[in-house]
Amino acid sequence: MAKFKMKLGPRWLLFVLFVPLSGVVCFSELSFITEPSDVIVLPKDPAVLDCQAHGHPPVSIKWLKNGVRLKESEHVHFLPNGSLYLPKIKDAAEDSDEGFYQCLSQNKFGAILSQRSRLTIARISEFITHPVPMVVTEGSVARFFCAVASNPPATITWELNQSTLPLSTNRITVLPNGVLQIHNVQLEDAGQYRCVATNIGSRLRSKEATLTVNQVTGPKPRQRPRIIAGPQNVTVSLHQTVVLECVATGNPWPIISWSRADSKPIDVYNAKVLGNGNLVITDVNVKHNGVYLCRATTPGTRNYTIAAANLTVLVPPTIVEKPESQTRPRAGTARFMCQAEGVPPPRVSWLKNGEEVHLNGRIKLYNSKLVITQIIPEDDAIYQCVAESDQGSVLSLARLIVVMSEDRPSAPRNIHAETISSSAILLAWERPLYNADKVIAYSIHYMKAEGLNNEEYQVVIGNDTTSYIIDDLEPARNYSFYVVAYMPMGASRMSDQVSQHTLEDVPLRTPELTLTSHSSTDIQVSWQPLPAKLSRGRVSAYRLSYRTATDPTVTSVELPQNTTEYLLEDLQPDSIYLLRMAAATRVGWCEPSAWTSHRTPRTTSSKVPSAPILQLEPLNCTSVVARWQPPSDTVPVLGYRLVYHEEDQPEQPAIQLQAHKFTFTITGLDPRRKYHVKILPVGQAGEGYQTDQTVTTPGCLSARDQLAAAPPAPNNMIVLANNATSVSLRWSRPAFTSGKAVSYTVRCTPVGTHNASAIRYLQTTKQSVIVQRLSSNTRYEFVVRLHVEQMSSPWSSVVYHQTLPSVPSHPPTAVRVTLIEDDTALVSWREPPEPNIVVSHYTIMYASQQSWLAGNWQIIQREGSHTMALLEKLDPGNIYLVKISASNQVGDGPFSNPVELALKRGGGHRSKNPRHSDTFPDTTVFSDGLYHIDQKSMTGIIVGVSIALACIIMCALILISKGSPRKTSGHKVIAVGNTEGLRPGMSLPNERHVENVEALIPMMRDRFIDARGGSTMIINTAGPVSMNQSKRWLLFSKERHSTTENDVESRASLYEAGKTVLAYEERLGSAPLPPSSREIIYGPLHSESSQSSEGSQETGDSGHYSNEVSNEEMSNPSTSSSSSRSSRPESFGSQDDVPAISELKHSFEVEDEEMLGHTIHHSTSSAPRCSSEAPHPAQHLPQGVCS
Repeated sequence: MAKFKMKLGPRWLLFVLFVPLSGVVCFSELSFITEPSDVIVLPKDPAVLDCQAHGHPPVSIKWLKNGVRLKESEHVHFLPNGSLYLPKIKDAAEDSDEGFYQCLSQNKFGAILSQRSRLTIARISEFITHPVPMVVTEGSVARFFCAVASNPPATITWELNQSTLPLSTNRITVLPNGVLQIHNVQLEDAGQYRCVATNIGSRLRSKEATLTVNQVTGPKPRQRPRIIAGPQNVTVSLHQTVVLECVATGNPWPIISWSRADSKPIDVYNAKVLGNGNLVITDVNVKHNGVYLCRATTPGTRNYTIAAANLTVLVPPTIVEKPESQTRPRAGTARFMCQAEGVPPPRVSWLKNGEEVHLNGRIKLYNSKLVITQIIPEDDAIYQCVAESDQGSVLSLARLIVVMSEDRPSAPRNIHAETISSSAILLAWERPLYNADKVIAYSIHYMKAEGLNNEEYQVVIGNDTTSYIIDDLEPARNYSFYVVAYMPMGASRMSDQVSQHTLEDVPLRTPELTLTSHSSTDIQVSWQPLPAKLSRGRVSAYRLSYRTATDPTVTSVELPQNTTEYLLEDLQPDSIYLLRMAAATRVGWCEPSAWTSHRTPRTTSSKVPSAPILQLEPLNCTSVVARWQPPSDTVPVLGYRLVYHEEDQPEQPAIQLQAHKFTFTITGLDPRRKYHVKILPVGQAGEGYQTDQTVTTPGCLSARDQLAAAPPAPNNMIVLANNATSVSLRWSRPAFTSGKAVSYTVRCTPVGTHNASAIRYLQTTKQSVIVQRLSSNTRYEFVVRLHVEQMSSPWSSVVYHQTLPSVPSHPPTAVRVTLIEDDTALVSWREPPEPNIVVSHYTIMYASQQSWLAGNWQIIQREGSHTMALLEKLDPGNIYLVKISASNQVGDGPFSNPVELALKRGGGHRSKNPRHSDTFPDTTVFSDGLYHIDQKSMTGIIVGVSIALACIIMCALILISKGSPRKTSGHKVIAVGNTEGLRPGMSLPNERHVENVEALIPMMRDRFIDARGGSTMIINTAGPVSMNQSKRWLLFSKERHSTTENDVESRASLYEAGKTVLAYEERLGSAPLPPSSREIIYGPLHSESSQSSEGSQETGDSGHYSNEVSNEEMSNPSTSSSSSRSSRPESFGSQDDVPAISELKHSFEVEDEEMLGHTIHHSTSSAPRCSSEAPHPAQHLPQGVCS
């Protein structure tokens, strides 16, 4: 199949169509030519089991015996053609060659298993039935029968007095099943009879039986026909011979006739009558199935008798719908159909490469259909459908080819699960690392982690979320989850699996109670432990409550978790008691069961039967089978009385049962209903002790229950805001008819939350609910579902609602008042510590102590973005109180605690630290440090800022006066050497590459002035600038020099002795390097990621190419090209400049690519050399350049 995955040209298309390699069109990668068949051999004889396979070479064949791989030995030989040769059959009890054999053929496409072959060693066991002696009268019928176990079936013959019985007369008939019939017995027929069983292996004789014949004197009386040996129900295999015996007596002799009960004609070609009425059918097939009637009729009358027998023909399995080979993409679904027929119906199983398919949540078997979901590469194999029964086996194969998509997304990452409740788990994940933008949906898969062959469930959601709540889980169960990302062309592989356990819940219902009385003053209460599906956790305790029907006082008894029975004693005789049970887990108690009634026996001196042991078992959703054991005492039971009724319904009429009956089927019940069943024996003294028990019928998809099995979801949900923390929900009940109790569950989830504790569930029986304790100004999603008994509807459509903002419930915090002048104070604060609060404005109230006592407050307001304000025109010598409140569009919040500020009389505050007042005890230490400012500090700050501004202005004036462009009479720069590439971290020194020049010389600022008295040049990011030219600032100059010499000089920096020269040379003949595969996939790489970027590794800010600059250049092609031309001189190495070569101590060459976006390749061979003559070589060069 690999040949079909390649892209073939049109010239090969015709050839490919004729190459028989497609497993989908014609499966020939691997198949059997000859399969082993059943064989019967004698001990110590040789045996050969044939097996030949055809397929893509090389093909290997192995053998299995009873499913275990055989190894070649002296006793087991594998022939070159694949057959198995056993030279000498062993028949020892501990080491026998008898068994089932299969050959396994394998090549690169997979493996297939042959049909099952049975090797049988011929033998005859002891007789199962020996003939028995008979005494008959002369003229009657004698019949002998014997049976023996033999393989192959033995041939039965008879001997008389140890000699072969002559069959010359038609009075004697020997049937193939071993029956000897002698009609019209004569005196000479008396003697010793025995049967002889013979097959290919041996011969065996039975015991002798004596036939005694008595002579009859006088006429025989007239007798009605009587069948003394009628036909028996018989089951035979296909193509075998069956005998239906029919022997009748009477006077006169009756006439034997045969017919079918279905009135179909008997097959006249394969059926014949043997002897005096035995029907023999040879080569039976399916059409011979049926009931056959033997009729014995007195001649000339209508007197007859009939015997019937059923003939069943066993048919070996045959596959009527074979699986077909399939080609599926990864993460797809494959379905293999396989329908088999046979009598009895065959068992269907599946093999993968000759081994049994391991079923799990991803690979499932529905009846006989194999379904593989979320296909992975390991699923590419040969699959075989195996149909087998006692009549044989048959196999059919198909191949699954998994197609891999190259551009599929990677698997979702970092999947994690968090338990929300007893039935819900929040699953979250991160988007795939690759091709995440192509994902169109996610598929969530989950199943129970414990147990085998659990059902896997799947939920498909959109690509706009990376979390989902699975809320249909069982409580106290462990689940495993994984996620798959889908795109139009395929799906990703499975994510990592994660397991999570749901929380416990209260039990779904209580145990079923069984109530019996052993005396008139006690009740024995017993129950079975709840199954895990009903307990929903570990049961921690039981609570048994009881009372009499006439007394409302309830007595309760709590029992430990491992208790299954309890005896109530000291009760009142002949009284009706009501009992009920409740069970608890760690979460709490479940609802107690309904009251169950039980009458204690009356006190009597007569002996009455004790209570029987009752067992109730649901037969289906509408029937319950009641079985009971009779009382163990000696009191005779005359019958039983059975009464049942549905919970909370009146009792049905009692059912009277006979004493010998111990089972009864209660029919006509409703699904999913609880019933109370009571049985009591009846003796001579009256009714005995009764037994009460409850049972719940299971659910079924009958016509009357189908609606309840899948209730629709509620609809028309409306959300109304009550206030900032509560909303009212209303919905409509779906349109379905049901008189059963309905409840609802509402789920409230903050949008985008991954916190399981923030998700809330509310239960109600009404169609509205008020959800409280919500967060203000928060967006929520609401859904509701309906419950009818144990069935739940899907969740309704999601309704979104944002809660109202709330009035600030807290005042501003960290209120501080700082005196900055004699009559001025600065008040500061922090916003209220509330989430989702939006403050529109703050209100500051302040007053002196006298005004405060009079109730006169001064009020100022500040916008919500401000957290400070000035209080001016304060009176010295007074004590002021300050408090602040926050407000929003809803209303005003509370005020903070007042903060005192004491003002002293007179001046002097200007030379002292400002005084602070706040809500903290320590007024000199502030946790935030925002306003710890005194007047001296402020004065220093102002003076410092002024000096700094003056310096900046002076520097700007100097630069403007010194910033004239260079003339062409400057120093010439001569390039030395021929480097092969860029140094790491270098870039073009044009006007736009400011940051790149900083990368070249990280210790230089934007402008560097040579302090050694050398060349009067300024080196800035745009290149060298002469200091004796015009007064224009080169940084803002748009002037361009066209001559090569000027361009060269404008790109170099010259010093006097020991100077460093930067030279740039353009290599016109070089072509841009082709992009690498990583560049094609991930785009152009930054220079810091180059493998040889040593300079970038040495300096933290070197080696970076600005994307913004590149984008700017691409958006302005004219400017970019101009800049490139001006910054890359054609040559630095003219013949006129040869004498100046010796003066150059360092040289750099930067080669730029012709196209923007190409990755810059670095060459280690072009590393610069640092001159030893330079006094301070490391002072002006980065460490990566001179090291």
